[in-house]
Amino acid sequence: MKGKKSMDLENKEELTVEETSAEAVEEKIEVTAEDIAEEKASRSPRRGRGKKQKIETTEEKPQSEWVERVVQISRVTKVVKGGKKLSFRAIVIVGNKKGQVGVGCAKAAEVIIAIQKAIADGRKNLITVPIFKTTIPHPITGRSGAGAVMLKPASQGTGIIAGGAVRLVLELAGVENILSKSLGSKSPLNAANATLDALQKLTPFSEVAKKRGLTMAELLN
Repeated sequence: MKGKKSMDLENKEELTVEETSAEAVEEKIEVTAEDIAEEKASRSPRRGRGKKQKIETTEEKPQSEWVERVVQISRVTKVVKGGKKLSFRAIVIVGNKKGQVGVGCAKAAEVIIAIQKAIADGRKNLITVPIFKTTIPHPITGRSGAGAVMLKPASQGTGIIAGGAVRLVLELAGVENILSKSLGSKSPLNAANATLDALQKLTPFSEVAKKRGLTMAELLN
C-alpha cells in the first residue's frame, strides 16, 4: 500500500510540474508576441487605410518647330472594275516659319490616315525660301497647272495680303510682309503649288551680287 501511495504522489508531482511548465511557456509566448507587435508598430509608419500613395511625374514633351495646316479635305472616287472606290484626299502645308515650307497631298480610306500621309509627303518636298528682312527679294510669278500666283515685296507693316492656300504657304514660310494676286485657277492645290513654285524661283541678293562681282552694300545702294 505504501508503494502505491508513493507512486501516486510521484505521478501527481509530475503532472503539476508539467502543467506549471506549460502555463509558463504559454505566458512567455503571449508576452513575446505582444512585444514584437509593439516593436513593428513603432518602427513602421502609419499608412492611410491600406491605400498606396502614387507619385505622379509629369514630363514636358519638347515642342516641334514644324507646323502643319490642313488646307482641304475632299471626298474623291475612283472607278474600278467592281464599281467606285471612295477615298479622302488631304492637302497639308508644312513649315517651320524660318524659311522652309512644303506642300503635301495624299489619299486614304480614312481622313486621319490621309492627313498623316500628306504631312509625310510635305516634309519630303521642303524648299528653302530666301527671305530679305521680312519680305521676298523681288517680284515673281509662279505657275502650276491652270493656276498662277503673282508675289511682290512689301514694306514693313503691310502684313500678308493674300488669302486661302497662298496665305498659309507664305505664313509657314516665315514671310511677314508681302503682296499677292491669284491669276488662274481657284483650286487650293494649284494655288499652293503655284505659290511654292514662285518662292522656289526667288534669287537671293547674295547670289546676284556674286554674279555681278559686287558687294551687298554696293548692290543695295
